Amino acid sequence: MAETGSNLVTKRASNKCKYFIPLSTIKEESKKKQYNTVIKMAKELKELTKREVNYSQWYQDLVIKADLAENSAVRGCMVIKPYGYAIWEKMQRALDDMFKETGHVNAYFPLLIPKSFLSKEADHVEGFAKECAVVTHYRLKNNPDGSGVVVDPAAKLEEELIIRPTSETIIWNTYRNWIQSYRDLPILVNQWANVMRWEMRTRLFLRTAEFLWQEGHTAHATKEEAEAEALKMHDVYATFAEKFMAVPVVKGAKTASERFAGALETYTIEAMMQDGKALQAGTSHFLGQNFGKAFDVIFIDKNGKTDYAWATSWGVSTRLIGALIMSHSDDNGLVLPPKLAPIQVVIIPIYRTEEQLAQIREKVNGIADNLKAMGISVKFDDADNKKPGWKFAEYELKGVPVRLAMGGRDLENNTIEVMRRDTLEKETITCDGIEEYVKNLLHEIQENIFKKAWDLRAERTITVDTYDEFKEKIEDGLFIMAHWDGTAETEELIKNETKATIRCIPMEGDKTPGVCMVTGKPSAQRVLFARAY
Repeated sequence: MAETGSNLVTKRASNKCKYFIPLSTIKEESKKKQYNTVIKMAKELKELTKREVNYSQWYQDLVIKADLAENSAVRGCMVIKPYGYAIWEKMQRALDDMFKETGHVNAYFPLLIPKSFLSKEADHVEGFAKECAVVTHYRLKNNPDGSGVVVDPAAKLEEELIIRPTSETIIWNTYRNWIQSYRDLPILVNQWANVMRWEMRTRLFLRTAEFLWQEGHTAHATKEEAEAEALKMHDVYATFAEKFMAVPVVKGAKTASERFAGALETYTIEAMMQDGKALQAGTSHFLGQNFGKAFDVIFIDKNGKTDYAWATSWGVSTRLIGALIMSHSDDNGLVLPPKLAPIQVVIIPIYRTEEQLAQIREKVNGIADNLKAMGISVKFDDADNKKPGWKFAEYELKGVPVRLAMGGRDLENNTIEVMRRDTLEKETITCDGIEEYVKNLLHEIQENIFKKAWDLRAERTITVDTYDEFKEKIEDGLFIMAHWDGTAETEELIKNETKATIRCIPMEGDKTPGVCMVTGKPSAQRVLFARAY
């Protein structure tokens, strides 16, 4: 006869037989089950495809699981979620400050561009014609059969409108009204906007039909001023990439076939991702007088003579978020440089009772306030709907640079646990002076992330002299410095046979002349080859 009583419960076994076990045992099993559930959920939260297994899938997993973005109902377009947009906002603030420090101001120009504008600069229209989305009508109407709405054929536009793929044409048509004399120059304008380029194969952040960016458009009285402007902004982008993103870049000029449509010179910064592929992280263009002539932007110079205005344009986009992810992150999730992390420090309490939580909260609030006074963004996560283990996994996945954790014993000992996301190292230190310690640690993390990316690029950049060696080594995911004869034909042959492109003609480094690895013809200097996103 089995025992009965209030301390017993009935549980049905898998064989459908009834048996009795003590309630204390059930409670203990319940605790274990809850703990295992938390561990399982935390594992699922951060479980990513390994980079070495499938780098592309790892990237896709990470963007989704870290809550950065998701695909939208519109083909090729994305929804940037709050955490992803917070990273973009940090980028915007830093870049906007840098632009304004160099004398630029912000403005805004229309999203829709008359089709005829794109026809005025031949190279420009040729470069963007296949990517343009076209507005043909201005009204919808109810379908007579009641099935929804249809385009009203009576509302056809006299001239189609292009959703901007870039704004040179609409802006230079506007500048014609702003510029009459050299006294009106230079015009140093930037706009933060969205653009549409009808991409066929898309990937979140890296290549989408619609994306966010900034585009600078400047007008100058002389060629020298415009060239200096293009190079200045090229330097601004390189500084931002290295000092804020912690991404080392190669500065250089594009080949003629890779230049921006309508540019006389395109300057680029090229970054290496962890798989060895290159990513074009920003470009600055010297446009000469092409757009000045196309839109009749004429001014009277200091000598009383008329001339066409000289132009530049330059831009970076939300593609930088993709660069940030692929440069630093690991199989546990995002690794964000502190200067661009939406949350730089997260503090997680570990407590048993509400009274203990209140004591920890009182202690931690002082630390948080001091950190915020130093300009450090802090989140104290005392939400009771997630266990500490889940929170640890979540913030590790989201790449928060520093995690602080305080439990009951820490409270008694005036200590706190510190974990740095870049190395996953943990240590317990005293709360006295913790704020200065964290400030220095954030700086150290920023520097360490950059050094790690720099070392990877150095390790995976090689020099080759023969085409056979080039074809073999390019399969290993490398940056290759090699001689090229300067012709578009050789450039195209290499691209078709190896899928590698000339990323840039570097401005710095070895400028020693040589012979082309393919044709044996003279080469002015080595150029950077890589496969690219």
